Amino acid sequence: MRFRHVPEVWADHPTLSAGVLVVDGVSGAAEVDEAVGGYVRRALTMLADGPVSALPQIQAWRRTFAAMGLKPTQYRCAAESLLRRLGKDGTLPRIHPLVDLCNAASAAAAIPVAVLDRDRVKGDLEVRYAHGDETYATFAGEVEHPAAGEVIFADEAGQAHARRWTYKQSGASVVRPETREVLIVAEALHPGAAADVEALLTALAADLARAWPAARIPSAPAMLTSTAPVAKLTG
Repeated sequence: MRFRHVPEVWADHPTLSAGVLVVDGVSGAAEVDEAVGGYVRRALTMLADGPVSALPQIQAWRRTFAAMGLKPTQYRCAAESLLRRLGKDGTLPRIHPLVDLCNAASAAAAIPVAVLDRDRVKGDLEVRYAHGDETYATFAGEVEHPAAGEVIFADEAGQAHARRWTYKQSGASVVRPETREVLIVAEALHPGAAADVEALLTALAADLARAWPAARIPSAPAMLTSTAPVAKLTG
């Protein structure tokens, strides 16, 4: 299995930076409170310095969403949604130790992070423009069809595992209690994004290793570029 962004996405979004971690051996039983708390405190400090909309990471995604014909105040990238929820509630929802950790890290970096159950991805996974016939499973169990031209995470079976790029993940590959093998993806478009994505995923790998010491976790992420756009999905 491989993960990649198609050449058209790189061409249309030349400031894109992306990285992945492939992790085997996670479970729903792990202690992540200390790491999550540290990330949440960092995010709250960042929010105290100014509005979410002023962050360069969020501004870059807003410009990208607007260029795709989406209202940035209606469709917010995952990191912006997390930060706004954190600013309102003072905390983030707890779902699963792995998801909680990745959400908190995403908020602290203001960079979207996707976590997918690899067992539920059929064949290769690529970030590409939708053809219009793909299927997307909502968390409520409904099936949608992304509009042609929409940026999606698509597998070889025609499943869309994310709609509108970093806006919302699919219920098909959501992390569950029985999930053991995952793909973690971080993407950003702001100046200096490559270093920020690599730092985010490197820190996250260390947190994962502490929480799941028996899991197979790379010490560093695989960074993707337009000239090296493919990552093999093996642990």
